[in-house]
Amino acid sequence: MASTVLVVEDERKLRDFIRSYLERAGYSVLSTDSGAEAISMATDAAPDLVVLDLGLPDVPGEAVARELRSMSAVPILMLTAKASEEDRIRGLELGADDYVTKPFSPRELVLRVQAILRRGGGSGTAQGVTSYGGGVLVIDEPRRTVTVRGTQAQLTPTEWGILRTLATVPGRVYSRFELINKVRGYEFEGYERTVDSHVKNLRRKIEEDPGSPGIILTVLGGGYRLGLSRDD
Repeated sequence: MASTVLVVEDERKLRDFIRSYLERAGYSVLSTDSGAEAISMATDAAPDLVVLDLGLPDVPGEAVARELRSMSAVPILMLTAKASEEDRIRGLELGADDYVTKPFSPRELVLRVQAILRRGGGSGTAQGVTSYGGGVLVIDEPRRTVTVRGTQAQLTPTEWGILRTLATVPGRVYSRFELINKVRGYEFEGYERTVDSHVKNLRRKIEEDPGSPGIILTVLGGGYRLGLSRDD
């Protein structure tokens, strides 16, 4: 069954252009030029991914992203004309999985969509349920779920990929460069700040005190490591 992508873009020609390329790649596409309608459509249709323009006329794209993220962990690929690193980082901190800066290649956008959906729906290499820290953290590979202290955490595909990578070898230090290439499968500008933004979001979801984390630890000058041991 084809994955469904919701395209939220107020410029009609660009919206139709994106739709055409995604449909050619085999996706089922819904589209709208309204942020308010996008929230309603996401609720009703439960798309597999949302391509979201930040410059919407009715509701700011940032507010739409915030609302979508409060509802679910649906992957969000942001489209933005704001090219500064700070603007992109702010978008990622709202919970976006990736961003594309206008003007962009439609082929690149399709590749980004494919990469995000692979992270969210592909099968893991290790099959089974693995527990860490005496049951504090439980990663269920077949179901692609994460449970922390008995409560299931709603992770985006990027957050899932980072946590799963760190849990592959608990205690091993993974550099930011390593993490972004393992999770995204490609290198891009600003990867260090990008990883930090995703880790910050991830910590909000799985740490008792995100300001003093015990699951994902920062290694100064090195990167990040899992602070829990795998249970026997």
